[in-house]
Amino acid sequence: MSSTFDPARAALVLIDLHRGIVGRPTEPRLPADVLAASAKLPDTLRPLGTLVVRVRVSSGPGNAVAPPNDVDQPTPLDYLPAGWDELVDDVRFDPADLVVTKHRWGAFHGTDLELNLRRRGRDTIILAGIATNIGVESTARDAWERGFKLLLVEDAMSTMSAAAHEMSVKTIFPRIGRVCSTADVLAAAVAG
Repeated sequence: MSSTFDPARAALVLIDLHRGIVGRPTEPRLPADVLAASAKLPDTLRPLGTLVVRVRVSSGPGNAVAPPNDVDQPTPLDYLPAGWDELVDDVRFDPADLVVTKHRWGAFHGTDLELNLRRRGRDTIILAGIATNIGVESTARDAWERGFKLLLVEDAMSTMSAAAHEMSVKTIFPRIGRVCSTADVLAAAVAG
């Protein structure tokens, strides 16, 4: 990573690390590997003043707020088991963490994420989670369009195919932020 950041002006935003997402197969790394990398970040960043934001997607009771499915490849909602949208415990939760529930791919649409970040003086987003090319990329694009600096933690991301992950990481992310590793973020935070 070629730039530093102020941890006290940053937010670690973890996308969709909940039961229904981490229970699915992913590439190029397993969900357990994404969770292990993601779990390293809060313990170092929180004491330095970084806000931790855990984002989950939910379609609401009875799928009442699910996105419309007038698309060529609809998301089947009838297979979702009870509790699929519950956050997992692999990343240690703190009462000061912010939890955002989204109903679309990106974490900004229809949520108070931007308002919470601006009120807390956050100008940098450290982004990780599943799925790289869906929830993570949608959130990254929206963050960039809103003027946030982005650190995209590649080893704390995965998706349904290695090719889709690679497309986001090699083609989109370098145009909107800094692609880095968990070790890069931790080293920059301590040095900054």
